[in-house]
Amino acid sequence: MKKERAVITVNGADHPGIVAAITKILADMGINIEDLSQTVVQDLFTMIVIVDLRGADMIELQDKLNKAGAKQGVQITVQHEDIFKYMHRV
Repeated sequence: MKKERAVITVNGADHPGIVAAITKILADMGINIEDLSQTVVQDLFTMIVIVDLRGADMIELQDKLNKAGAKQGVQITVQHEDIFKYMHRV
């Protein structure tokens, strides 16, 4: 089965629990994390997560992440890998 990857970006004020909230959603939905990078610069949190969406509903994922983002006070974006690459090409 071919991979169907998505890029999840998270931005907002740093505080405990952001990573846990997001990764719990992914685990509960059976979504595998292929790569994850996070950084904090002057109390600003940024994370990029590459996931394999095979067997998952991207609309359901976006809905759950939107709710978690609102609760955590961060902005979360989910884009299919093809769209992300197209939008960020040089």
